[in-house]
Amino acid sequence: MPVAASTYWNMVHGFTAEDVKKDLEGLQTMRNLARNMSFMIKAFADAKETYGYPEEEHSVFTNFSDGK
Repeated sequence: MPVAASTYWNMVHGFTAEDVKKDLEGLQTMRNLARNMSFMIKAFADAKETYGYPEEEHSVFTNFSDGK
């Protein structure tokens, strides 16, 4: 599963909205996350347009009901 990375833990800290605005490191981390997520979404859209979806394989189920 693709995961958009950031700089550090994806959070900001503060008891109020005003406190959060003072968490410059947390805000920077969230901006980095937003840029990386945006890039990843655009890259997936470009790849889908260029290559389409991968071929889907039909499901195969394993069943050991005979106990062997």
